[in-house]
Amino acid sequence: MRSGAAHVAGAVRARALARRCVGPAAARVLAGSPGLDAAIAALASTPYGRDVRSGQDAGAVQEAVATTLVWRLRVLAGWLPSAGVQRLRAIAGWFEIRNVERLLRQQRGRAGPAPFQLGALAVAWPRLSGTSTADQVRAVLASSAWGDPGAATAHAIVLGMRTSWALRAAAVPAAQSWAAGGLALWVAREHWVTGQAFSDTARARAAGLLGRRAVEAPSFAAFVAALPARAAWAFDGVAEPGDLWRAEAAWWARLDHDAHALLRSPGFDDRPAIGAAAALAVDAWRVRAAVAGAADGTGAAPFDAVINAGLGKRAAG
Repeated sequence: MRSGAAHVAGAVRARALARRCVGPAAARVLAGSPGLDAAIAALASTPYGRDVRSGQDAGAVQEAVATTLVWRLRVLAGWLPSAGVQRLRAIAGWFEIRNVERLLRQQRGRAGPAPFQLGALAVAWPRLSGTSTADQVRAVLASSAWGDPGAATAHAIVLGMRTSWALRAAAVPAAQSWAAGGLALWVAREHWVTGQAFSDTARARAAGLLGRRAVEAPSFAAFVAALPARAAWAFDGVAEPGDLWRAEAAWWARLDHDAHALLRSPGFDDRPAIGAAAALAVDAWRVRAAVAGAADGTGAAPFDAVINAGLGKRAAG
């Protein structure tokens, strides 16, 4: 397929996929379902019915939602020219990270969900899936677009991949602010909530997007003050680490807003495809949150609190 025709087909397919999102109103109804079984029944008539099954627990339903998202991104990739596939692969790299996290746990004798089937979205997964030690995982990553994580520990590998993913995603023009803001939120949570130490490799990669002053900041306030504009937006109104959940909700709200702006872009370049990928990711995030609410029996109130926190911060910004 010629590039011009592929762009047209990709834009048309992207907009069609995005129109099949569950959407915030239906997700809120889902969150208020009288139990998980009712939520599963409601999901059966949505695109997530492809992988959701009666009898699954909440974790399995949320996993099925993520699996459907990967499948829909693969469908979208199949309609894009090679350059568009490369950009979508960079954005969707998070799923390969999740696969590696699961692989590393499996190598340590811990069972977990099956890996996501990535197809054209894979960067190095076909080779990674055949490894049996962390040393082998590191060697495969070092010879791929992910780069060397700097050490063969599970912690270093995950840190290296997450920071590499942010840099790769930021190279997609429409996704730069998403990647920078998301990386900043993750770094803040790792430093001032979980207390995890960063490897030298991960720190250097994070500095490439956030700046060295931010990465080496001695306090949360100093970190936020040092962030460049492309990342600082995510921290509007956030005064302390305990407010990061609000910032993360606002990140998703920004992603949702930008996604629909990209979907409305005139012409037939790859902006609608990037917008569709973002819109599908937001929809899956909302549905997973709604499933948790239905399973806990807490109704729509906690769901509303998260969604409204994000919307409020985006409006204020």
